[in-house]
Amino acid sequence: MGQVGYPSDWALGQASLDLRHLRTMNKADHTRLSKFLSLVLRHDPGSIGIELNAEGWTPISELIERSAAHGHRFDVETLRTIVKESDKQRFALSDDGTLIRANQGHSVRVELGYAPIKPPAQLFHGTAKRYVEAILEQGLIKGTRHHVHLSSEKETALKVGRRHGEPFIFIVHSGLMHDEGLDFFCSENGVWLTDHVPPRFLSLTT
Repeated sequence: MGQVGYPSDWALGQASLDLRHLRTMNKADHTRLSKFLSLVLRHDPGSIGIELNAEGWTPISELIERSAAHGHRFDVETLRTIVKESDKQRFALSDDGTLIRANQGHSVRVELGYAPIKPPAQLFHGTAKRYVEAILEQGLIKGTRHHVHLSSEKETALKVGRRHGEPFIFIVHSGLMHDEGLDFFCSENGVWLTDHVPPRFLSLTT
């Protein structure tokens, strides 16, 4: 609820992208490539003919080759720059540097391999005003994603909420949830994940 699956302003039909051998990327190019990677690594790998393994990894060489075949050209160094400079660390490279995956946010079936971990006493979730009533009735649900996404910092949740409209922030009483046996996971980039947050564990904050 209040989370977006596919990047809302991206489509493969947009103008082709060629970022090979650029010394620097401007902000617009960085954003366009990041959104493209989010699409194919989280939601629709088949759109460019790649496959994700059970843990969400795909070979970098195949990603570059198949992306180029669909008009989106970039090299390994550009890809590494995106991974390193992503504001939310959305992507990860394997230890040997040959594979890439999204850290979370998938709508396709993958098993990211995160072990359950005890969360902080409180976490935060940012959303827009139009979702508040439904969240108060249903709690936070994962929708098409594998998990509900939560932040350890209120400011991060506020930024998320602003993406969707007038922001509202929920405090998630994650410590109490954990005490009742509900599992939490933490992705490589620090996003907290859980299956569902029932309404009784939520409080609106300003």
